[in-house]
Amino acid sequence: MNRRLATLLLLAALPFASLAAPKAATGPAPEPGVDYVEIPGGKPFSTPAGKVEVVEVFGYTCPHCAHFEPLIAKWKATLPADVNFVPLAAPWGGYWTPYAQAFYTAQSLKLLPKTHEAVFKALHEDKSLPIQNASAQEIAGFYAKYGADAGTFAATMTGKTTEQAMKRATDFIMASGVEGTPSLVVAGKYRVTTQKGFDDMLRVADHLIARERAKAKR
Repeated sequence: MNRRLATLLLLAALPFASLAAPKAATGPAPEPGVDYVEIPGGKPFSTPAGKVEVVEVFGYTCPHCAHFEPLIAKWKATLPADVNFVPLAAPWGGYWTPYAQAFYTAQSLKLLPKTHEAVFKALHEDKSLPIQNASAQEIAGFYAKYGADAGTFAATMTGKTTEQAMKRATDFIMASGVEGTPSLVVAGKYRVTTQKGFDDMLRVADHLIARERAKAKR
């Protein structure tokens, strides 16, 4: 094989090598009981076999989640192909409910990629959506700017499919022991509990992901 052909083959293989390479975890190994807790009998929410799941439990109306969003958006873009990132809107009642309904409606209508960041911005920066007392029609009007039919969106928010999605999310959140947002649950087994800030949450998650990927390889 001549040198030019060997070089071309090596360059062609680089994207695949990068895809398969494990994401390096940095910093000290997380301490159980401090940085994370194991969830007794914990199971992934919705991830096929062979992948490591990372669930983010969040709320659109939560200011901490709004601050976390740019960080986690950048972080999840670096995750390898065998890690499945799953956002879950916490349906915790009160003014959390309509926006949780909106999230699961947008998910079912495949609008999340266009709207997820925009909802945070509308609530916490532009103030074009109210945090409290938001009606389904008002929220649907916002989603109509991103291609939704407002009537269909409003009806779906309170429909059976959304109700079932919220029930399933609630069951997972309760079983995982999540009590605040934002929260990360890795592989259904570990709830990140570090109190050292958002960057440290991601550091701990990186270590737990690496641990689960290593187990899968064995």
